[in-house]
Amino acid sequence: MTHLFLYGPPGTGKSTLGKLLARSLKLPFIDLDRVIETNAGMSIPQIMEQSGETAFRDLETAALKDLVGHAFSVTKPHDKIIALGGGALLRDENRAFAESNGKVLLLMADLPTLLERIQHEPGKRPLLAGDLKNKLTALLEKRKDHYNSFALQHHVDGKSPEQNTREAQIKLGRHHLSAMGEYDVIVDFVERVTNSLYASLIVTDENVAKHHLSKLNIAKSIILPAGEEHKNLETVSRLWKAFLENGLDRKSTVIALGGGVIGDITGFAASTYMRGIDWVGIPTTLLSMVDASLGGKTGFDLPEGKNLIGSFHPPKLVLADPSLLLTLPERELRSGMAEVVKHGIISDPDLFAMCNRGIDWVKSNLEEVVKRAMAVKIKVIEEDPYEKGIRAALNLGHTVGHAVELVSKFELRHGEAIAIGMAVEAKYAARVGLASQSTVEAIESTLSALGLPIHIPDGMSREKIIQAMRVDKKKNAKSIRFALPIEIGKVELVDVTNLEEVL
Repeated sequence: MTHLFLYGPPGTGKSTLGKLLARSLKLPFIDLDRVIETNAGMSIPQIMEQSGETAFRDLETAALKDLVGHAFSVTKPHDKIIALGGGALLRDENRAFAESNGKVLLLMADLPTLLERIQHEPGKRPLLAGDLKNKLTALLEKRKDHYNSFALQHHVDGKSPEQNTREAQIKLGRHHLSAMGEYDVIVDFVERVTNSLYASLIVTDENVAKHHLSKLNIAKSIILPAGEEHKNLETVSRLWKAFLENGLDRKSTVIALGGGVIGDITGFAASTYMRGIDWVGIPTTLLSMVDASLGGKTGFDLPEGKNLIGSFHPPKLVLADPSLLLTLPERELRSGMAEVVKHGIISDPDLFAMCNRGIDWVKSNLEEVVKRAMAVKIKVIEEDPYEKGIRAALNLGHTVGHAVELVSKFELRHGEAIAIGMAVEAKYAARVGLASQSTVEAIESTLSALGLPIHIPDGMSREKIIQAMRVDKKKNAKSIRFALPIEIGKVELVDVTNLEEVL
């Protein structure tokens, strides 16, 4: 259980944002000040006038602990979004209590914004009674170091309520998806969340098991050989048999602990076992955190191509713990960054700019990179869960990339192949007049800064690449639909008949 606390100076809109977040995340919302007033039977100004600020702070501490203390009760089992008063965490014990029971997002705004909002609420804020501007300025100065000490911060100025809600979700690492089944996506430490999971079996691979299997307090597991070459029907059949041998029934839940291969085959096996059982995704690679684990696609490969057999069967939960990425080999981390770059090109220029800072910066800022990249895909798949329209934008780089990956006999990592695909498709977009040369150069330089390839390997058969593109699952009768970059932050879907011209 991880509560989400909204904190910050008076006038930052904690209650307004809290209600919008609660609606988006399907969580209950509670305003701590209203709880205090209900408990005391009087308004906060009345409490201050009759008993003073110290007494009010005592009531605040008691209300906070009572509210959070219900987290694991039978009657109130859910995480909550809690709006805190502007000084609720000034007491060290309150701050320690909140941070040990959830995440605190500090909301900030410039003085003119705060003044404009507060002046319409006379009498509601006893600490600011009188000369509002001077009182507020003094309060902000007094609490400056306190507010600046919070790691998660969001400035609400100049943004719509909807934009602030989305940015808050990114900062908090919390999303609720509903377009294809209801499930949560959470960025948090795996040990904190998995203690409340009731799963029957963990599916993982031999590489992941060595580093992370012990972090999950679940007894039964099946350990598969690692690698894309094992993403086949034989492995799926092995999982079905393991489900039977471990007594799984229609009420069972399976955890997929691993990269995209583990998630895809575990999800597919779960989708077909007893006509569908629940599963939870715990991605352990960057690529799977920001892409493969999201969207509900499951499946396996045939010798003729990737993911030609599959189903839509979303997990009940995706838990992304960026600390799991610290054990990744560097080549695997670089490979995952190809999907991050792709998401930046699709709709997040700020994320793309982060990628251009190089792999060392990425390593030091993994949590921020994961949160922003996940948010891009979540937005797209919620708008188009079954790939009937805009979701095809996520195929940027994949039509050429999948083919190059297959022809390399998987000697190229998935992300390496997608990087090549993005560079090739960007050049094609420029040749047909859809993209500028500067866009091509920006994409190539960013991929190169991350140590990713941008050219099809010498000696690789163009004929085999084209043949593989034609077999790829995204073909239609007359042409293949490409997602081509127009500029950083925008792609366009284009039907292409002449594949030789692309290469």
